[in-house]
Amino acid sequence: MQTDLHSDIELAIALVRQPDLGALLATAAKQFERAFGLHRCWLFALDPSGRTLTRLGAAELSFDCGDFSHPFAHVLQQGQGRALSRDACYRLDHPGFQALLEASSNPASIWLQPVFGEGQRLLGVALLCGDERTQWQGLVARPLFRGLLSLLGLQWQQTLAQSDQAWQRRYLKRSLDQLHDSESVRSRSELLARTLVGPSRAMAELRAQVIRAAGSQLSVLVQGETGCGKDLVARGLHDFSERTEGPFVVVNCAAIPDTLLESELFGHARGAFSGADRAKQGLLAQADGGTLFLDEIGDMPLALQSKLLRVLETRQFRPLGAQREESSDFRLVAATHQPLQARIRDGQFRRDLFYRLSQVPLKVIPLRERGADLEPLCRHFIRLYQQREGRGPLGISSQALRQLAGYRFPGNVRELRNVIEYACLQTPPGDDIQPEALWLDLLSAPELDGEPADLPEASVTPDGVPPIQDIDNLREAAQAFEAAVIADRLRAFGGNRAQAADSLGLPKRTLAHKCQKYNVSEA
Repeated sequence: MQTDLHSDIELAIALVRQPDLGALLATAAKQFERAFGLHRCWLFALDPSGRTLTRLGAAELSFDCGDFSHPFAHVLQQGQGRALSRDACYRLDHPGFQALLEASSNPASIWLQPVFGEGQRLLGVALLCGDERTQWQGLVARPLFRGLLSLLGLQWQQTLAQSDQAWQRRYLKRSLDQLHDSESVRSRSELLARTLVGPSRAMAELRAQVIRAAGSQLSVLVQGETGCGKDLVARGLHDFSERTEGPFVVVNCAAIPDTLLESELFGHARGAFSGADRAKQGLLAQADGGTLFLDEIGDMPLALQSKLLRVLETRQFRPLGAQREESSDFRLVAATHQPLQARIRDGQFRRDLFYRLSQVPLKVIPLRERGADLEPLCRHFIRLYQQREGRGPLGISSQALRQLAGYRFPGNVRELRNVIEYACLQTPPGDDIQPEALWLDLLSAPELDGEPADLPEASVTPDGVPPIQDIDNLREAAQAFEAAVIADRLRAFGGNRAQAADSLGLPKRTLAHKCQKYNVSEA
C-alpha cells in the first residue's frame, strides 16, 4: 500500500480542482488506485431518473438499473457494498459487465461500492479491482477510504449542483434569446403586413417564415398559383435581409426568349455573337451584393438549368464569349406556379436543381382558401387607388363584399386588385363600392360544386348590349349592360329614382351619378 504517500489534504485538493463531473470522476478513480494499490477503479454516475448507470468519458458504458443480470442493480437496490470473486463474476451472463471485466484485465476480485452525497442521496457506484490478496472488508473500513469516499460524494454533489445552475443559466439565456427572436419576428412581421396583407393564419405564418428566411443566406423557392403574390414574398425576403441596401434583380424566365435568357443572365463579351458590338454585364453580375429573383423558374430551359446549378454551387460564371470566369455574391430567390415535382417526372426540370433551390421552401396559399383576407385586401387596394389617383371611393359595401366572397378568384390577389380598381373607377368619389361596380370573370363567377353554370343566351341580352360572342370591348360592354339595367329598373318604377336605387341596392346619389354618366333618362 502507498497510503503513506498521500494525505487527506492532497487528495482533497486534487478533487476540488476538477472543472466538471467527468474530470472529477476520472481523478477520483486515479486517487483510489494510487492510494490503495488497486489494479483499476471505475466510477459510474446515476442519471437523474435513477434508471441508468453510466461511465462518463470517451468509451461511454451504460447499465440499466432495472436489469438484475448484472451486480450493479443489486448494489443500488440494497445501498450496500459487496465483494465478488473471479468465479462469481464469470458466472454473470451480462455482455456489458463481461466487457467491463475484460477492460479491467480480468481481476481476481472486485468490490462494488455505492457513493452517497448529502442526505444519503445516491450518486453512483465505484467498481474497485484487486487481486486474490485484497481484503475488501478491511480496506473499505480504513479511515482514509471512508474519508476519500465521503469527500468524493460531497464534491460530486456540489459539481452536479453547479452543473444544474449552469444549465439553468443556459436555459434562461436560451429562453430570453427565443423571446427576443419571437418579438423580433413579430415586430418585423407587422411591418411586412403592409405589403403581404391579410390577418388569416396562413398569411401570418407566411410572414413569419419570410422574416426567418430573410435572416439566412439559403436559397428560397416560393411556390403558389398565378397571381397569389410570390413577387411580394421575394421582395420581402430582400427588404428584411442584410442585403436590403444591395440590388434586387428580377428575371422573368417565362418572358425572355430561350435564345436570349442565357445572355441576359450571364452577360456577354464584345463579339460573342453577331450584333454583340460591345460587352454587356449579365443579371448575375448585377445582383452582386443583393438578391437575384428568378420568377417562373419552371420555364427555364433544361440546358440553362445545369449551368445555373453550377453557378449556385460555385458562385462562378463565365459570360458568353469571355475567356475568364467572374464571381457574384448574391442570394437566390426563385418562384414558380408550376408543379415542379411533376415537371421533374416528365424530364422537364432537374431534380438536383430543385433540391438546391428549395433549401427554404415557401408556399403561398390561394386567395379562395383564406377568406378572412378578402376584406382587408379590398380596403388595401382602395387605399392604393386613392393614393395614386388622388381620389376614389370611401370604402366597399357589405353587399359587394358578400358578392366577392362567393367568387373563387382563379387569378387570386392580382385578379382581386384589378376588380377593385375597376370598381373604384366606376364608383363616385366618397361613395362605397356597390355590387354592380364589380366586374367579375363570367367564365368563373357562377360556379357551383366546381361546375361552371351555363352562360346566358344572346336572346336574353339587355337592349343596347351586344351578344356575348360579339363583345370586343369589355369595358364598353360592361357600361352598356349597367346602363341597360338602370334604364329597365327606372321604367319598372315609373321613373322613381329612390325606388329604383333601393331595388338595386344603391344609394340614390350613386344612381343619379350613373344616370348622368350613361345618359339614362327617367322615362
